[in-house]
Amino acid sequence: MAGIDSRIVIVGLPQVATSIGADAESAIWITQAYVLGSTVALLLIGRLSDIIGRVKIYTSGFAVFTVGSLLTSLAVNPAMMIAFRGLQGLGSGIMFTNSAAIITDATPQNELGFSLGINQVAFRVGAMTGLTLSGLILTFLDWRALFYVNIPIGMVGTLWAHRRLREVGRPERGTPMDWAGFATFTTGIASLLLALTTAAYGIAERGIAVTLLTVAAVSLAAFVLVERRAPHPLLDLRLLRIREFMGGSIAQLLNAIAFGAVLLLMSLYLQLVRDLSPLNVGLLFIPLDITTIILGPLSGRLSDRYGHLPFTTGGLGLVSLSLFLLSTLDISTPYPVVVLHLVIFGAGLGIFASPNISSIMGSVPPERRGVASGLRATFFNVGFTISLNLAVLLMTLSVPYSLVTQILTSGNPAGIPPADRVLFAAGLQKTFLALAAVNTVAILPSFLRGRRARANREASTGSAVRLN
Repeated sequence: MAGIDSRIVIVGLPQVATSIGADAESAIWITQAYVLGSTVALLLIGRLSDIIGRVKIYTSGFAVFTVGSLLTSLAVNPAMMIAFRGLQGLGSGIMFTNSAAIITDATPQNELGFSLGINQVAFRVGAMTGLTLSGLILTFLDWRALFYVNIPIGMVGTLWAHRRLREVGRPERGTPMDWAGFATFTTGIASLLLALTTAAYGIAERGIAVTLLTVAAVSLAAFVLVERRAPHPLLDLRLLRIREFMGGSIAQLLNAIAFGAVLLLMSLYLQLVRDLSPLNVGLLFIPLDITTIILGPLSGRLSDRYGHLPFTTGGLGLVSLSLFLLSTLDISTPYPVVVLHLVIFGAGLGIFASPNISSIMGSVPPERRGVASGLRATFFNVGFTISLNLAVLLMTLSVPYSLVTQILTSGNPAGIPPADRVLFAAGLQKTFLALAAVNTVAILPSFLRGRRARANREASTGSAVRLN
């Protein structure tokens, strides 16, 4: 379900923005609210899952996401859409954080890469369905139907998780919650994301962005001090000393910065520069996801046998290559070439993701997997947010912000003058080239994380969750 919603709005964003009267800034907040909602509480969610139990928290995520989807479908103005997308994002964050921890608990270490690869397949199948479904919906129905599809899926998912998943681990029941840590961390992350967004899109004066960055820095510094003194910290800072955990997390952060905006940029390129319909855009994205679906479990299985380093490093290399190739696209690039570049991009993501998550989650103690997964997800979401903001900043270095706004809110690609299409495509080329450079830097922490200590490779026979 989270996979479907991660893509279903990408293709439909121009239509949604036009229908509810959203300008470029509001349209950006429609996507950013989802990311913000799914990020600010991730560490708390992870810690609660360690204390209360992962299954209870995971099931609540289904319910929150379903309610958020219902409310989003009823939005009549940009403010309502942004608020309800934030609620949707919170539900997605709850599921995203706990799914990896649940799988890690239930899987022996020597099969973890393959199991996480299967989890990635489920997400990618949802994402692929979202792309195709969004094109079909926008061709024949109103944009509100984009969110209707989540409601029956969410209801079934909530009931299934409640009835079929069983918690058999040992949550730290009775452990007090570190609310001071939660307050300082949430303030810091929220201020950081808001500062990046306001700075990128010119939503507020520069002074406000600087103030938000200052608040973020002070809050995160206070968070570290609080955690060092707390008897039951929200984040066990000893996790940051695990080389494999931090190396993988930093690599994931940089990779998220590089790829987070790619599909949105490609959707704009295909719809607004190449004048394709939403349905055709969705169809062109399908080979990307098929490639990831095939290579994700295969890469995970091979990493279980041969170690994660060849696959995490090789996958990142392919992503960098694909981003460089995408930087060569112009207004007349043949569509088979576009698809080939996207397939290489999907191959890199598929090869990198499962072994990297397996490396991260397999390196931490079982009793800290919830909060470790929350921190991992926070790294990913912050990187994803930076990617969207960085893409806009890079675009405006070549294309006037007023032109970017005009193109995003035109609602009629045929009315965009050819000269503006060429300029917009040139801005996309430079943006993809910069993102390729960022992703290439991710290879270094991925490689330097080293190999897991022998003690951490031992198979885990105890399952925290089982399916009946």
